[in-house]
Amino acid sequence: MRADTPPEPAVTAAAPEDAGPIWSLQRAAYLTEAQLYGDPYLPPLTEGREQVRASFDRGPVLKAVLEGRIVGAVRGVAADRAFLVNRLAVAPDVRRRGIGRALMAELERRAAADHPGLERFALATGHGSEDNLRFFRSLGYTEASRERLSDHLVLVHLGKPAPGAAPGEPVP
Repeated sequence: MRADTPPEPAVTAAAPEDAGPIWSLQRAAYLTEAQLYGDPYLPPLTEGREQVRASFDRGPVLKAVLEGRIVGAVRGVAADRAFLVNRLAVAPDVRRRGIGRALMAELERRAAADHPGLERFALATGHGSEDNLRFFRSLGYTEASRERLSDHLVLVHLGKPAPGAAPGEPVP
């Protein structure tokens, strides 16, 4: 590795004892979303440490570790034939280094391996989160619908087919 090449994060399964650092990371990562929408009560910011810990019982939670620090996390849950991606978070000081992409690739790989009948991946982000929308589109996600949550926030629901899903199936 060249001296000017930043180290790669290690993406692995998180453990319940990682809930505290993941909770702190999530709050730091979603602060920019709160500022964008002028809303400090977005669900990722109001979720408590125990709710993060409880997410380990519902589905996989992955973490990205760089130089001993958790710098990224994502979680998901299987629901019928879909896999719902939730709470992708990358520390603001290490964004745009491929951490989110690595987390998403590993989560999708694990979900497809663990759920052979999986037809699609689904997630949601805010309508004004242009960087997030651009990022998810670059991963193959397309817009399925929009849902108004309040005067200032519309959720954009995105989806993409799981590997092996029949072509032409609807992707909500």
